[in-house]
Amino acid sequence: MRVVIAGGHGQIALRLTRLLAGDGHEVVGLVRNPDHEGDLTAAGGQAAVLDLEQADAAAVAGVLSGADVAIFAAGAGPGSGNARKDTVDRGAAALFADASEQTGVRRHIQVGSMGADRAPSLTDDETFTVYLRAKWAAEEDLRSRDLDWTVLRPGSLTNDPGTGQVLLADKTGNGRISRDDVALVLAGLCDTPASIGRTLELVAGQTPVAEALTTL
Repeated sequence: MRVVIAGGHGQIALRLTRLLAGDGHEVVGLVRNPDHEGDLTAAGGQAAVLDLEQADAAAVAGVLSGADVAIFAAGAGPGSGNARKDTVDRGAAALFADASEQTGVRRHIQVGSMGADRAPSLTDDETFTVYLRAKWAAEEDLRSRDLDWTVLRPGSLTNDPGTGQVLLADKTGNGRISRDDVALVLAGLCDTPASIGRTLELVAGQTPVAEALTTL
């Protein structure tokens, strides 16, 4: 497969690149900073330098052309202000989906956030609420499109070594999950038709990832 990852220098994305490249797939990561190209190369992927806050859909489509899977794993990050929660976590996600539609890349996976479905009921303007609203808006946008989409909502992320055992379901309840295991699940979702059209939650559990995917 040829897989294009938005947010290619993120912690999950680099792990995912190593997994996919190790299985012989071609991986292209979109990065804003050209200094990050070496990290993607070291992980076995290729870098495409493109700022999703500045680019248009045609520029993104140029990178997506010929891809089998598009994965949106970008995020403004915990140190960013409210404005970038919207321009990255919502706006860039919608732009990436626009480009997928333009190029006919049907398989589209988007990394969301646990608790995003609470956003419509929240009334404060705290940064985390703004973040959840942006993630929810991005999900709603993707669900409205004619794409083979999957939204994956991981629980609280850790850098603990992956166990390869998870709980993957439409609803899991709150929990923690290692970035290693999120990457492992994302790699498997690339070729899991049963996940199409579903919003899935992911936390640590007792089911091997391969089994969790085959029993969706």
